[in-house]
Amino acid sequence: MVVLHYTAMADAASALERLCDPSAEVSAHYLIDGTGEVIQMVQEADRAWHAGAGEWGGLADINSRSIGIELDNRGTHPFSAPQMDALEDLLRVIMARWSIPPEGVIGHSDMAPGRKADPGPHFDWVRLERQGLAAPARRFDDGGGDAAAFIRAAQAAGYTALCDFDTLLHTVRLRRAPWRSGPLTAADFTL
Repeated sequence: MVVLHYTAMADAASALERLCDPSAEVSAHYLIDGTGEVIQMVQEADRAWHAGAGEWGGLADINSRSIGIELDNRGTHPFSAPQMDALEDLLRVIMARWSIPPEGVIGHSDMAPGRKADPGPHFDWVRLERQGLAAPARRFDDGGGDAAAFIRAAQAAGYTALCDFDTLLHTVRLRRAPWRSGPLTAADFTL
């Protein structure tokens, strides 16, 4: 799979320095700066330390089974067009090389609910979905709109990491509807 992140740092140079510092114990396969420059730091076949604890689709140890892409962004503003263009080009190559389906492209927040928020509410998932580079939202039966039905739907969509209901709802909304808040609604079953 591919896990998308934002750096949450002042600039790409600071992020690159940290991602290449062994004492930081964090790395990623790629860093894409705001101008669209792609920097490879770890070979795709090698393990990078970008995901940490979490789970997606019933699979744990995400670091061993994923390629991590860091995007130079603090999480407080939209991602630049050149950066998104470069990400799309890179995803096409990676997905073809490793036979990764759109469902295998996730955000850090998707596999680590409550612990991580990246790539955050300003990331344009719909743009990737339209090109087949991320899974489109699916409508699930709301089962009368109760929490148990939502948990079942979220698990079927891949959100299998253990967390409480409120954290799960927030995590799904972060990806599918970051503007939505309040109690569970029928719209939340499109995930």
